Formats: sequence, structure tokens, C-alpha cells
Amino acid sequence: MTVLAIRNLTLRIAGRALLEGADLAVDPGRKTGLVGRNGAGKSTLLRAIIGELQPDGGEIRLAARARLGHVAQEAPAGEASLLDTVLAADTERAALLAELEGHPDPQRLGEIHERLIAIRADSAPARAATVLAGLGFDAEAQARPIAEFSGGWRMRVALARALFLEPDLLLLDEPTNHLDLEATMWLEGWLARFAGAAIIVSHDRDLLDRCVDAIAHLDRGKLTLYSGGFEDFIRIRAERQAQQQAQNEKLAAERARIQAFVDRFRAKATKARQAQSRLKALERMPVIEAVVEDAPPRFAFPEPVALPPPILSLSRASVGYDGRPVLRNLDLRLDQDDRIALLGANGNGKSTLAKLFAGRLQPLSGEIHR
Repeated sequence: MTVLAIRNLTLRIAGRALLEGADLAVDPGRKTGLVGRNGAGKSTLLRAIIGELQPDGGEIRLAARARLGHVAQEAPAGEASLLDTVLAADTERAALLAELEGHPDPQRLGEIHERLIAIRADSAPARAATVLAGLGFDAEAQARPIAEFSGGWRMRVALARALFLEPDLLLLDEPTNHLDLEATMWLEGWLARFAGAAIIVSHDRDLLDRCVDAIAHLDRGKLTLYSGGFEDFIRIRAERQAQQQAQNEKLAAERARIQAFVDRFRAKATKARQAQSRLKALERMPVIEAVVEDAPPRFAFPEPVALPPPILSLSRASVGYDGRPVLRNLDLRLDQDDRIALLGANGNGKSTLAKLFAGRLQPLSGEIHR
């Protein structure tokens, strides 16, 4: 039994077919990475699964009573706390608790309590808090109104709402876009433990390698399923392309051989029948389908002039905004051949440091030499 079945699906946007005759089946518990070039229709497919778009053909069928979870495109807002915002995502729990406050009759009261136990309502606050903590919100932040947070942090709350529900099928579209390294690592661990099925659109190859067991490749309107993670997909696809290319070359050589025979003997009476037979065989041969390879991106970096070391140095430098330091007492030396990854939690000052390097901010104290 599948939790999601897509059959002969066609989706068009502004008259352009993004999917045409596409098929996909997702089994319970299976994590599937959805990949394809930008603009191929990955996000459009997720919107169709959610029900925001109607197919132009075919069908999308979710298993009966299967719960679907996804991250809302708009960040949540309002004066509710982060914790209450996440808890509100479970609309069934909220409705049952509201019904309890209305003092239902004893029979209905028993039914409500049984259902609350079944959906683990008592543990919901702890589970919501755990998800929020994993995404970078401490206890103090969880109690604050969501309106106090920036758009990026509120998108983390939107992600937390989807994860908290633990649906039968979870749809994630670039889930690490607003996450720092620590939150990304936590999400990878959460997905590894998640018992439900998931479809994940991501450019994060590490996430796809660690968290999925199948890759659905959306290419020229079709979905092709590959077992394994992203590296397996790259390897298997390259092998299939090589096999197809070899088959194409063999077929092209055979076509050329037959065509040469036809051209040579078509006008000769003694060979005309054979030539005609070969010509019909040529017409019956399958059309060669070209192997389409994704064009690799091209980057052009200007060759730098040689500079004496160091090209940048900080000595007990502090930098911040409106006279208040974000980073203090920085000591750093950069030489021309250095390659440095700048890591840290969101809000720790990575962009501020980059602005200092670029000269867009000046140190509040200390020295910088460029």
C-alpha cells in the first residue's frame, strides 16, 4: 500500500507543461528526495500534492486517512508565543481541548479523553518544545511572541509546526534555507528518526545523502525513481546515460550500414527486393533518443594581483551598530592563499564580520588593516 500515488500526471503553468504523464509512488516511511534543474517544476509538484493546484491531467491520490504535513509559504505571525504557535498546528488537539471547556455530557467527555490519549495530547507541549529547541529556540525564546522575530526565524517556526505534527507524509521544500549548521544537523537527525514518509526538495546534497532512501528525478516532464541517496543517484544516472549512449552509437552504426546497402543496390534489379526489405527494416528501427546532460554551471573569477601578506588583519577590534558591539576583541590575520569557512549560529555576527572585512562597517575600537 502506498501513502501517495501519482499516475499519468500533467501540470501546466501559463500554458507550459512542467509535468506530462509523470508517475510516482511513495510507500509508508519512505524518504524521497525530489531533484531537478531550477524551474523543472519541483515546487509546483508539491503544491499540487498539497491541493493548491489542480492537475491538468492524471491523478494524485493520498491514502485514506493519511495526514499530510507541509511548511506554509507565509511565515506565521501574531502575538501568540512560539510554543503556542507550534501547538496550534495540531488542530484536532486544539478542537478537543476547546470542546472540553464546554463541559460536554459524560459520554462525549469519555470519547474526548480517549482521543486525547490516542493523539498524545499530554506530551504535546514537551514535544513542541523539543522541536523548537532543535531549531535554535531556547526556553526564553519559546515564550516570546512570534511577532518579535524576523522573517527567517519565523520560517523556522513554520518548519517546527510541520515537524511537530509528525504526519504520515511530510513535504519539505528547501528546509535548510533558513537554518544554520547546528539546526541543519539537528534536522538531519530528526528526519532519520521520523517514522513517516517524506518528499524533500533540497539543493543540500549532504541532507539528501543522509536522510533519503530514494531520489525522484524530475526531468523533461517525467519522474524517474532511483534507489539510494544523492551520490547513488549521480552514479546510477551516469551509468544509465553511458549505456544509452553506447546503445545509440550501436543503433546509429546499424542504421548507417543498412542505409549504405539501400543506397548502393536500390537501382539494381537483382538487388531491388533486398534493398526494399532493408529499407522497411530501417523504417522500423527505433528513433535514437539523444542523451541529454545537464550543462554544468560556469563561474568566472578574475585573477587577483599578488598582494603582500597579510591582506587583512584585525587587532583587538570590536564592531557593531549604533555604538553597541556585536563582536569584541577580534584578532585575525588573512593571507592571500587562505580559504576559510565562517560558521556560527544565526545572529552570532557572521554578516557583521563580513561587512567589517568589506569596509561597510568600521571598527568601534581596535584596528583593522587592509
